[in-house]
Amino acid sequence: MFLNIDGNLIHYQKSGSGQPIILLHGNGENLSIFKECTDMLQHFFTVFTVDMAGHGKSYRPNELHYESQATDIYAFIQLLKIQKPLLYGFSDGGIVGLILASKYPNLLSKLIVSGVNIHPYGLKTINRFITRARYLVTKSKKAWLMLAEPHISRKDLAKIKIPTFLTVGEHDCIRLAHTKFICKYIKGCKLRVFKRHLHGSYVIHSQQIAKYILSIYQNKT
Repeated sequence: MFLNIDGNLIHYQKSGSGQPIILLHGNGENLSIFKECTDMLQHFFTVFTVDMAGHGKSYRPNELHYESQATDIYAFIQLLKIQKPLLYGFSDGGIVGLILASKYPNLLSKLIVSGVNIHPYGLKTINRFITRARYLVTKSKKAWLMLAEPHISRKDLAKIKIPTFLTVGEHDCIRLAHTKFICKYIKGCKLRVFKRHLHGSYVIHSQQIAKYILSIYQNKT
């Protein structure tokens, strides 16, 4: 399915029934990474998976910015009249989730994010080096986005008032100290470190993150 947002087409899929949840993918991916996750969650939720701007079958903007991606998802929620959805965001999708929860405090019911950073130096040095090398060779907009953004402040994090759950892989490309810093400035934030996992190994084509989301939904975490 497609939704027209100010002349730009956003591709999404919808399945299941119940409380709405929106799943947002990471940089360079598309909604297909959540197939296994959706297979489980659709028995409990109305699941919306979305191709963010510049990804999958959605429109290709001239530039990529987290703020504009967040504006798209805000419009997506408003146009489809989705009431108080949970939002799960992986990596770049999680960054978009942080921006949404900060700018629109009454939009979401809960926020669950994995492997997020609030400025480029949240990435480990080796991963910034690899990303910069990729950009120099390919001039990829997606690589440049990771090098130039985001810029989310402590004050922005403090504006998040909804229940927030933050996860990171034990061997993530995001520095653990940076993850703990983010959690510190979101009131009531709960942190889960997925042992023996990389940045997306418990998320991409995996039901492990679905089980974690269900544990939150069923108040078991």
